[in-house]
Amino acid sequence: MERNTLLIVDDVEMNREMLRFIFEDKFDILEAGDGDTTLRLIEEHGDRIALLFLDIIMPGKSGLEVLEFMVEHNYMEYIPVIIITGEESTDTATKAYEYGASDIVYKPFVPKVIMQRTLNLIELFSNRIDIENKLEERTKQLKESQEQLKRQNDFLINALSSVVEFRSLESGEHIQRVKYYTWMLLKYLVASYPEYGLTKDAVDLIVSASALHDLGKIAIPDNILLKPGRLTKEEFEEMKKHTTYGCDLLENFKQDDDDFYRYCYEICRYHHERYDGRGYPDGLKGEDIPIWAQVVAIADVYDALVSKRVYKAAYALDEAAQMILNGECGVFSPVILDCFQQAKEEFFQATKMKLSFADIQK
Repeated sequence: MERNTLLIVDDVEMNREMLRFIFEDKFDILEAGDGDTTLRLIEEHGDRIALLFLDIIMPGKSGLEVLEFMVEHNYMEYIPVIIITGEESTDTATKAYEYGASDIVYKPFVPKVIMQRTLNLIELFSNRIDIENKLEERTKQLKESQEQLKRQNDFLINALSSVVEFRSLESGEHIQRVKYYTWMLLKYLVASYPEYGLTKDAVDLIVSASALHDLGKIAIPDNILLKPGRLTKEEFEEMKKHTTYGCDLLENFKQDDDDFYRYCYEICRYHHERYDGRGYPDGLKGEDIPIWAQVVAIADVYDALVSKRVYKAAYALDEAAQMILNGECGVFSPVILDCFQQAKEEFFQATKMKLSFADIQK
């Protein structure tokens, strides 16, 4: 709606007539002689008021109370206010400006001066609102583009990671479950251990990166990857290399100073490291293991325990959790174990209901 209305507020009718005479050829005019009527007119016509002339001292609500109302209801964001007064008061001017008044003019009015100041203010506010609207629209477009790009990236990541599951004769659900457990653990890590400084954006990237934790299995020979029984020592040594094979693949897409690449690389390489230094491939110990790799590690172990494999049956949920807590699957950090304890019942529920990360995105 076009803003082409001036609201003139003054308890002296002659003052209102003077302003109406100056502006009535260019604007529609609304008038009020008291503060209470002013509030009603602002509420009824706020979307078409281009500017408000406001007296300070008048019956009912004072001018400053009107300004306070406008601030509380965000009218000051798009209605410029010119204070009209017959006396110069530093205190009054200071308070008016503190509330957001744009200008102060003193009676008697000089028509050409007040006309120009009014037109300048209206144009200034109009331009600012136009810029803000364009910025808001541009921000919306950028957000939509980012969301579309994220969907495309998620699709490509899931497609790539599913190649590994396909080669392993798995359904691909392992990846979605690991993402779900990773997301769940990160939720508690962020809430209970803010010192790690993980933002929502970081959590989203880590969850996406977790899908590539077993990327290197693409390079494992079929006779080892698909073996229905336990691996020999030599075969297991080859299987362990999937952590470095995955990193070799990722190196082809290396992007310096890119958080997502770093999460992918470190999760791929370090998700079999253990807190006591007895993991692989590098034997990292303690906090030398990136926290996101530690999170994916326990998510991966839990899913492996509660899932049926060609070489083993699925463990009961309580038994699997106890094995993790007892260190039977390698030693995890106290922080990660605490997060797992907090999330344990949600893990159980997700396993029973066969939930995956795809379910929370619906």
